[in-house]
Amino acid sequence: QVQLVESGGGLVQAGGSLRLSCVASGRAFSSLSMGWFRQAPGKEREFVAAITWAGGSTDYADSVKDRFTISRDNAKNTVYLQMNSLKPEDTANYTCARGRGAFVVGLNDPNKYDYWGQGAQVTVSS
Repeated sequence: QVQLVESGGGLVQAGGSLRLSCVASGRAFSSLSMGWFRQAPGKEREFVAAITWAGGSTDYADSVKDRFTISRDNAKNTVYLQMNSLKPEDTANYTCARGRGAFVVGLNDPNKYDYWGQGAQVTVSS
């Protein structure tokens, strides 16, 4: 079975940092693109960041570019999202997602992901 489990969420003050982790099981993790999405109350789910299976390419939403960094450790079947300089508007439930394949384009398209984690809540206080 495929399972994605996020961890690392929490409450942090504006300007602080958190690192989310997502451990994946099932199909060979190293062959798949991975992404992070988030959804705040009353808002649509939005793309945050993604990384190709080999880590050669990344993509970020403009709102998090230069503040967030996505990375992966294929040996550990884990993808990370380092979040720095957090802002209150970053408050959301963050979910990692497994790509349907090793695609390198359209990384921000949620339709290209087939399994989703349970989510990790990130709350940034003013």
